[in-house]
Amino acid sequence: MKAALYARVSTADQNSQSQLLDLQQLAQQRGWEIVETYVDHGISGVRTRRPALDRLMADALRHRFDVVAVWSFDRMARSVRHLLETLDELNRLSIQFISLRENIDSQGPLGRALFTIIALVAELERSLIRERVRCGMRRARLEGRQLGRKPLEVDRAAILRDRERGMSLSELAKTYRISRTSVHRILHPLGSTVPETSLQSHSQVEQNRRPETAA
Repeated sequence: MKAALYARVSTADQNSQSQLLDLQQLAQQRGWEIVETYVDHGISGVRTRRPALDRLMADALRHRFDVVAVWSFDRMARSVRHLLETLDELNRLSIQFISLRENIDSQGPLGRALFTIIALVAELERSLIRERVRCGMRRARLEGRQLGRKPLEVDRAAILRDRERGMSLSELAKTYRISRTSVHRILHPLGSTVPETSLQSHSQVEQNRRPETAA
């Protein structure tokens, strides 16, 4: 099993070696391969953004290791919210978490119970955020405020007229300062997909037919 060790000290003159020695001993006892050691020096645990911890979470997304071991919870985070977010992310990535001092192992009964509670709390928080967003949107509608992107303000009749005159999608987009996709939506409001090469104006079709009629 591949392991990542994380240690943190609050001041630059403190030494993280005592934390790392205990974690290295734990890794040796369990037969882990230590793939990386992450250490934040002189950084308060209150800060959620830390260089080494940021690298650890980025490597977790790449699945560089199977387990993260810390000396204690407060080395990982001082904020309960930050700790919950971090553990929830590790759980989502199926990465085992171990805190040596608290004797918490996510693979053990207590650890699984803890991670279940963390997942429930995280889901509750997400639900509360969604509900707050919905309430805000309802309030905005009642107050008559515009939600989402502003409607595209273009002269649709002019675009259709210029298209009939033979202008290409690119020329229309440049003339009216909108994207080719917006031009296509105006020309085909029902979402039909017709290749540009097959899109000919009525006048062009008539011109193609006239020689045949004369013949």
